[in-house]
Amino acid sequence: MSGKLVGIVILVIAAIAGIAIYYLQVFGFYHEVLAPQHGVELVSLSTNEPEPILTENFRGIDADSSPIRYRACFDTSLSLAMLSETYVVSDDIVPRNAPGWFDCFDAAAIGAELEAGTALTFLSKKNVHFGVDRIVAITSDGRGYVWHELNDCGDKSYDGTVVGEACPERPGD
Repeated sequence: MSGKLVGIVILVIAAIAGIAIYYLQVFGFYHEVLAPQHGVELVSLSTNEPEPILTENFRGIDADSSPIRYRACFDTSLSLAMLSETYVVSDDIVPRNAPGWFDCFDAAAIGAELEAGTALTFLSKKNVHFGVDRIVAITSDGRGYVWHELNDCGDKSYDGTVVGEACPERPGD
């Protein structure tokens, strides 16, 4: 074999691998999810338990490959004032990016609304997976967004530091 032929084979294999990796990261593992059985929930200030809120037009995606790939969008008629007086607000949370093809979830636009104060983030559920909380952001015009965020236990668990007694036991430990 000549050097040119070997070089071409290597380039073709690298291109195929690059395309496959791109496809798997952006499209391959995602699937659409239906609205949760109880609807979108927020943790109540009075009971410290998740309670469903009024929603419509729910769209969601998830992937089994990672607990933080969940994204969803919805609409609600509830006001931010009522929500902030009734449910647990989560501060300093920045939305995670969604695949470009899931066009209702724009992390940069959501982040800009949070920074401008025209949206608030709420805790939906603690430890939906070990070390992962479900977060809901709602804008002043009633658009809602859901994603998963690592909590303190998740941060510690995945960076290798000692988890401690404040965290629940990991499944399978």
